[in-house]
This record gives sequence, C-alpha cells and structure tokens, in this order.
Amino acid sequence: MVSALGMTAALGGCGSTGSSDVTLRLVAADYGDSAANSSKKYWDALAKDYESQHPDVKVEVSVYSWNDVDRKVKEMVDAGDAPDMAQIGAYADYAAAGKLYPVSDLLSIRTQADFLSQLSDAGAWKHTQYGVPFAASTRVLFYNRTLFTKAGITPPTTWDDLAADAEALKAKGVKYPYALPLGPEEAQAETMQWLLSGGNGGSGYTDDIGTYTIDSAANVSTFTWLRDELVGKDLTGPVAPGKLNRAAAFAAFADGDVGMLNGHPTLIQQATRKGVKFGMVPMPGRTGTARASMGVTDWMMGFRQHGHAAQIGDFLDFVYSEKNVLEFSRTYGLLPVTSSASNAMSGSDTGVDQALHPFLEQLPTSELYPVGKTSWAAVSAAVKQNIGQAVVPGGSPSGILSRLQATATAADSSSSS
Repeated sequence: MVSALGMTAALGGCGSTGSSDVTLRLVAADYGDSAANSSKKYWDALAKDYESQHPDVKVEVSVYSWNDVDRKVKEMVDAGDAPDMAQIGAYADYAAAGKLYPVSDLLSIRTQADFLSQLSDAGAWKHTQYGVPFAASTRVLFYNRTLFTKAGITPPTTWDDLAADAEALKAKGVKYPYALPLGPEEAQAETMQWLLSGGNGGSGYTDDIGTYTIDSAANVSTFTWLRDELVGKDLTGPVAPGKLNRAAAFAAFADGDVGMLNGHPTLIQQATRKGVKFGMVPMPGRTGTARASMGVTDWMMGFRQHGHAAQIGDFLDFVYSEKNVLEFSRTYGLLPVTSSASNAMSGSDTGVDQALHPFLEQLPTSELYPVGKTSWAAVSAAVKQNIGQAVVPGGSPSGILSRLQATATAADSSSSS
C-alpha cells in the first residue's frame, strides 16, 4: 500500500504428488501483524478446501512479509523458477517482460465481470489486463472526537475548515493538529491524496491518458498551500513532515496526540485498541469534499513459465468466490475487490463490515497509483525521498515538483524504449 500491513514471515509446507497430478505454487504476502493472524492461516485453509474438491491438484503456498515478498518473487523469476502465482505489490514489470498470462487466459468470464471496474482497469498493461486486484483500501480523514470536543470544533469539509480546525487544536495544546506524513515510508500516498483534493484540475500524478503531470499548476498550488497554511503556521506537529513516517503518525494518533490525519482501514483497529474515540469523514477538498479518494490495491498474477493455465484459472476462480473474498476482507480489515462481496459488505451493518463502510463508499470513485506504468516504481521512490522538501518553510514547491516531473518523464521514456 505501500502495501497493506504484512509483518511476519512464514513458509507453506511442501508435498509431492503423483505424476498425473499438478502442483501449483503460490507466493503470497502476509497481511497479519503476528503469527496468530498470519495470512498463512487463511491460505492454508483455503488451499485445503480447494484440494478436497480437486484431488488432482496440490496447492503449495509460501507466505512472506511485505518486507520480503516482492524480493522473493523476483529472486525466483531471476533464477528461472517462477511461481505459478504471486500475490504481491506490483505486476507491470513482469507483464512488460512477457512473463504473465493475460487475465482472460485464466479466469472465467463470470469472475472477470465481478471485479470492480476501476480496479480491473488498473491491472492493464498496454490495454491488456495482467494484474488481478486482490485486496483494496481507500483513505478517509480520521479525527480525534475527544480533542475536537475540547476545541469546540466540527469535522472539516474544506481546506479552510481544516486549517481553522488545526489552529483551534493547536491553541488547546494538541501535539499534532494535523499529522502530515511525507517521510520516506509512504509519502507517495499522502501526496496523492492531497493532489486529488486540490481542485482546479488536480489529477494526482497523471492526467486522464496516463501522462505524468506532477508539476501541474494545480499540484504546485496544492503544495504551496500546505507549505504556507499548515507547515508554515506550525500546525503539523514537532516532527518535520519530510521526516514523519506514516507508521509513526498512526501510532501518535492511537496515543491521542493527533487531531486529524489521513488514514486507511488498519488505523481503526490500532486506535480502538488504545481506546481513542475517533470519527471518519471524506478528505476535504479546496472548496468542498475532495474529487476522489486515493485507492490502493495489491495484485495477483499468473506466471507462464510452467504452464498450468487451466489449473491456475480454476484455483483463482475459487479464490475470488464471494465467500472467500469476504472472509479475507473481514479478517484483515480490507475492502473487497469484487462487486458481489462489496455489495454483501455494504448491506451488512455488523462488526467489521460496518466499520469499513466509510472506506467502501469511497472505493467506486477512488483513483489508484499509475501502477500500469513500469516507471511508477522509480517515480514512487523519488517522491518518497524528495516531496517533504516541498513544504519546508521557504522551500520551493514548484522546484521540487519540477524535479520529480523530470524524473518521471525520464523513467517513462526509459521504460517504454
């Protein structure tokens, strides 16, 4: 999200099958934060269920932390022994290298038609879908109800409201009136949410046809506002935004030290565990609710190397059944990527489902990173390292965004040559 939450690493068991059987190897990311809720438990149960119905297919699952899983898959591919399937953070490089099956070669038409369209569209490289969305999240504005009550304020709906609320929180001694994590952990996420809320044609990192527009006038205006109206007025807390990471901002919110910040679904559990009373509203825009929320999805893909297209497709049809998608989404507090599971969650007012409704409402109109561009990894890395400089007092938003635009243009040209 960067990708969601995985923390622990676990290896699936191995087994041999008869010569007439097929063994499918899946490498998956861990969304759990301890051995007790490792994704290994989910995949082991799902594989066992599938194998009971398909005795000629063995599914071996290896689960790794998000710190390791992309590298593990790359090592396997580079060694000439790709897994049959991988559930990781990006697909475009493998699609560009001709290593993946098109989704239409794998999934049934019914399964393909069930995906939320903007997520399927984001899985396309050169107009062919290779990435299958796996789990999704969006961002909303979290606010501390207790601190807001003490300051006598209500949740903001515009940037002016947000700045005024931050001033009121600062006056009450709140440590981080608005937490602005532009540090290297996940600055590309906070950046994109602000770009999408900028109005005046603010379009995130790219325009409607996929051309990078990082240094657009609207985006420069957005970061100038952040520099002057939040950071310059000391409304973002004691840590410079360029040094504040998302995990630290979330931890500070859970400790009751943050008035407002952009958050994804995992913050619900983190804040609830610490007893913080919070509310959630759509991200404010310049003159009203932001045009769109930022959406994030991770990816499933099928590798060509060992064949098995029919078996991979049949297994993935099973993975993406409404029952299995809902179970995963509820276990890890993430959003379903299929219409059937989304509708089921929207129609439920209990437990995890109800808590996820604010995020679910944003998903149909959310905008994702330009993940179909093989240049995105390099651009994302450059944003993480540099965007914090755009909001330092006396800094140059136009200068920083122009440098990032040059990096993006060069990476785009190199990846398409």
